[in-house]
Amino acid sequence: MSLFDDLDETARSAAKSGEAPRSGAKADTPLAERMRPRTLDEFVGQDTLIGPGRPLRQAIEQDRLQSIILWGPPGTGKTTLARLIATATKAHFISFSAVLSGIKEIRTVMGEAEEARRRTGRRTILFVDEIHRFNKAQQDAFLPRVEAGDIVLIGATTENPSFEVNSALLSRSKVHVLKPLGLPEITTILRHAVDDEERGLGRLRLVVDDEALNAIAKYANGDARVALNFLETAVTTAGAAGRIDTALVADLAQNRALLYDKSGEEHYNLISALHKSMRNSDPDAAVYWLARMLEAGEDPLYVARRLVRFASEDIGNADPQALTIALAAKDAVHFMGMPEGNTALAQAAIYMAVASKSNAVYRAYLDAAEAATTDVAEPVPLHLRNAPTRLMKELEYGKGYRYAHDEGEGIARGMECLPPAHAGRRFYEPTERGLEARIRQRLDEIRKKPS
Repeated sequence: MSLFDDLDETARSAAKSGEAPRSGAKADTPLAERMRPRTLDEFVGQDTLIGPGRPLRQAIEQDRLQSIILWGPPGTGKTTLARLIATATKAHFISFSAVLSGIKEIRTVMGEAEEARRRTGRRTILFVDEIHRFNKAQQDAFLPRVEAGDIVLIGATTENPSFEVNSALLSRSKVHVLKPLGLPEITTILRHAVDDEERGLGRLRLVVDDEALNAIAKYANGDARVALNFLETAVTTAGAAGRIDTALVADLAQNRALLYDKSGEEHYNLISALHKSMRNSDPDAAVYWLARMLEAGEDPLYVARRLVRFASEDIGNADPQALTIALAAKDAVHFMGMPEGNTALAQAAIYMAVASKSNAVYRAYLDAAEAATTDVAEPVPLHLRNAPTRLMKELEYGKGYRYAHDEGEGIARGMECLPPAHAGRRFYEPTERGLEARIRQRLDEIRKKPS
């Protein structure tokens, strides 16, 4: 038996493991595994993808699937869909885990897929779980066989494919986004598990009310696997009594594991939500997104750095105190640590949200940076140069400079401080909000008076 045949048989066996365990089923098979849907009709959720008449469902049922990437959080059905495809397809089906497989195995399978296509005309459907864990070289190994039509690639990932999948591979695949399951969908899955006498817990005659199932669904945070694992733990805890209520669920659910990856897309999604909520002057949303990050284990100093940046980028001189408060929050977190530092960050985030907003400082720097990097770098005008030596004075360094404090109003009118190409240019234009309204009035007075 070739490696290809061995993998093919293994994959099909794994795909069929979702079928109902009969009287001889292993007692230690996890509930989440036993309750895997056996058909697309049993699949709960993702109706926009695999509901009746949807293109992906039709492609699966008609065995004409093209390469796809299944992107979504854990427990949303990516592996289950792959297994349903395995039972439906007439092609060879091979399942890989990016955690366990390497480039050697990939190349071996790619070679045998080419040989199988040449010998029998059958394609190979290759399922790669956690495809984002493969590096560029490993992903590149799939490309020639995908282009030749020898394999149909099904990649599953919890990470944004835009960042984690090679662009060449991505351009030859259709990305399908699986969303977290809603409370009604997870409670439906849980109720099936409670009532199913063939694969689930029905023979135990459990007493489980809808409120308890709803509480478990909230704990699961959109992840069906977490929900079923929790239910199984609750059954063990309930013991002979066989009753699962909200009190038992609350006792088991000490801390819900929030969906968060400090190096992945959700990290950037949450900090973006915090930043944009503060920018839109919404303190309630700001403190909520802050809590989501901190309670999930985000580095509090990272959050503090983002608040400091926000204070200058989005508030600036409309309320200069914002920068002071952001820096104070950073110092408080550094001094006290967590969780005591969380309220300092909350105070700062709420202040940022309600403060007057201006991005005039940010825009001024961007314009100045563009001028500094794209235009000719003119020399500093002689009158602005320092002249610490006799030679410099002989070269007229500092000649014509006027000391502002010796001038009326403390301004040396008529002395241009920009190089000739930018003379009179305005980089900083304050808004009419907060303190910047007064700054704008002051600048207008300075600029309107004759030289």
